[in-house]
Amino acid sequence: MNDWVRVCAAVELPLGAMRAAHVGGRNVVVCRTEHGVHALDDLCTHADARMTDGRFRGTRLVCPLHGAAFDCRSGSVLAGPAATALRTHEARIANDVVEVRVAS
Repeated sequence: MNDWVRVCAAVELPLGAMRAAHVGGRNVVVCRTEHGVHALDDLCTHADARMTDGRFRGTRLVCPLHGAAFDCRSGSVLAGPAATALRTHEARIANDVVEVRVAS
């Protein structure tokens, strides 16, 4: 899948917010920070919990189950027990619309 998919209007994803989306057959979490919009797989790599059920502050996305933390910009692990990064996807705001293109 190489197409950009509309997730929501940009005003529906304010700074500091996250939301779930289904794009290209994948469940993703879309986050908006002062650095832009970011999209990652919406499943913790440690225990299969939905990241959108967790907390989001700054650029830190925290799993609701065991507290594993990830950087929403890169998917990298910031705190265990997770040891594997979250997969990231392209995200942008174009014409006041948040769009995501999943990695193939």
